Formats: sequence, structure tokens, C-alpha cells
Amino acid sequence: MNTLNDLAQTISERAKADPDSSWTAKLLAKGPEKCAEKFGEEAVEAIIEAIKDDRDGLISESADVLFHLLVMLQSRGVTLDEVLAELDRRQGTSGIAEKASRPKS
Repeated sequence: MNTLNDLAQTISERAKADPDSSWTAKLLAKGPEKCAEKFGEEAVEAIIEAIKDDRDGLISESADVLFHLLVMLQSRGVTLDEVLAELDRRQGTSGIAEKASRPKS
């Protein structure tokens, strides 16, 4: 998991960069809504590659999804550690039980 932690750290550092010098800074400067939109676009592209059964395409698009997920989290001040802690909390709980335990909205 060091790669994801390293990437999250790089994104955090690039958030302070000049938007003209960094894609990450440029995307973050556009706000959380744009970051979420870009994450959604990348997720759809990963879905398309999965449907096409294009293994290499799915690997590439999945990397884009993870990157843009981390950018979106950064845009809202959520850390990878917080997400990993939530996954740890859910460890050992059935997905059905976990979903049933969520507050109804």
C-alpha cells in the first residue's frame, strides 16, 4: 500500500503548487465539484474497459480512478488514512450486514 500512500502524499504536496505547473493543482483549483466530476468520468471509463474485457485498458483506467479518487478526497480534506481506517473498521463484517447497519437516508 506504500504506492497509494506515496501518491496521496504527492497529491497533498501538489495541492500547494502553482496550477500552471501541476495537473493536480489545476484540478484542485477548479474545486471539489470538478474533482468529483473527473473522478466520475474516470470511473465510467474503467467500467467501459471492464465491459469490453480489455485487461490492459482496465488496469490503466483503474490507475486513473485511484488517482482521481485521491484528488477528490484531497479536495474535501479527507485523507487516505481516514478511508483506510473505515475499511479496517469494516474488516470481518459481511457486506450485507455492513450495508444494513448504515443509517437510512
